[in-house]
Amino acid sequence: MIDLLHRSLQPFTQRMSLALRVAVLTTMAVAATLGVVSAIVFVVVRAEFERSLDDSMLRRAHAAVDANLAEYQNFVQLNTTLQRIADVQIFVVTGGELFSPTGDVNEATKAFKSFREVEVSLGEESQSMRTVRIQGTPYRVVAVQADGGTALVMTQSMESIDFALKRLKVILLLCSAAGVAFAGMAGWAVAANGLRPVRRLTAATERVARTAELTPIEVTGHDELARLTTSFNAMLQALDASQTRQRQLVADAGHELRTPLTSLRTNIELIGQAADNAERSLSDEQRHEIMGDVRSQLEELTTLVGDLVELARDEPMTRDPEPLDFADVINQAVDRVRLRAHDMTFDVDVESWMVFGEPQLLERAVTNLLDNAAKWSPADGTVHVRLADGTLTVTDEGPGIDPADLPHIFDRFYRSSEARTLPGSGLGLSIVKRAAERHGGTVDVESAPGGGTTFTLTLPSSDLP
Repeated sequence: MIDLLHRSLQPFTQRMSLALRVAVLTTMAVAATLGVVSAIVFVVVRAEFERSLDDSMLRRAHAAVDANLAEYQNFVQLNTTLQRIADVQIFVVTGGELFSPTGDVNEATKAFKSFREVEVSLGEESQSMRTVRIQGTPYRVVAVQADGGTALVMTQSMESIDFALKRLKVILLLCSAAGVAFAGMAGWAVAANGLRPVRRLTAATERVARTAELTPIEVTGHDELARLTTSFNAMLQALDASQTRQRQLVADAGHELRTPLTSLRTNIELIGQAADNAERSLSDEQRHEIMGDVRSQLEELTTLVGDLVELARDEPMTRDPEPLDFADVINQAVDRVRLRAHDMTFDVDVESWMVFGEPQLLERAVTNLLDNAAKWSPADGTVHVRLADGTLTVTDEGPGIDPADLPHIFDRFYRSSEARTLPGSGLGLSIVKRAAERHGGTVDVESAPGGGTTFTLTLPSSDLP
């Protein structure tokens, strides 16, 4: 019923507040319910009044027939005063005509005869009951069959019943009006109180939009609104964590970019001074040294920018994932790293493992692992690469990682004290972790000082037929 009322009143309630709409819909639902209940009560009471009156009149009518009052001699001897005292009038229908004890049948009393009373006199019906109004006064008319093609008709005024029904109608209207008013006030109070958490959420969102403060909202209760508040707080926490990561990324990126940019500026200034002042001209050896340093810084800057772009992607994996063989990705990465690590031996033993993912991102992750192993392995060292059951292990022959550095090895821009003198941005292993997470896998590291380091990258199978 409430849903039906909501649809019918929607054009009128669109501009109302939510609390007012709830109060109006509640009031309308209660009004409709009270209207239906009042109508049912009125109809039932009226029917009960008529049934009780009919039972009484039929009982007296049958008693009158049993007393032979329908016979002509007895009928004409009926005392009008006694009829008035008994609050009834008795007539006889015979031969299709209506007769009274006094023989006085006027236009008003003719209404007490209809085809139904005639049918009773002819024996087609055993009895009949109906209501007729004469000069605004309702009368109940019953007819019972008597002998000799005669029907005894008894009428009784329903003025007292009609008055009682009118009073009942007024009482029901007043009670319904009071119920609707109370429902409206109660609906407004309940809606205003129940929507208090929603108003807090609204104020919180407006505060966030105005001040960018991500302060959680106090949760009260255990209902749906409390769950909504909890979800909103979780969203605020996620947004705060995202902003924190962005600020950290910008701060770390600014710190890492400062070094190559400073070096580039210094070298460019040296070249510019040498070009402007003949006394400060550079020798070929100095020029080659400066240009080599510039190229190195440009490569480092290019790598750093690429890594930053990759790590700045917070969206889920949607960049054309496809089924691929992880072994092919590893072999391509090994071929690429061999070109820049000529003095390094790569011991590769991989088996086919089908995955569903991004070939470029996976190759970048494997390349970072191999570059890291080649960087830390000694000259003419060996990097062992194995792939079995979806688990890639890359083992170097380097000095190992200090246990204090292991928990931070996959953090962005983290570089141990030993790594700060070597080229790199500190983002390579972060990209490996990102690639593993975006493909539903994991990455781990095991190392011991002097015993080399083993990185383990595990990816789930695509379960292709």
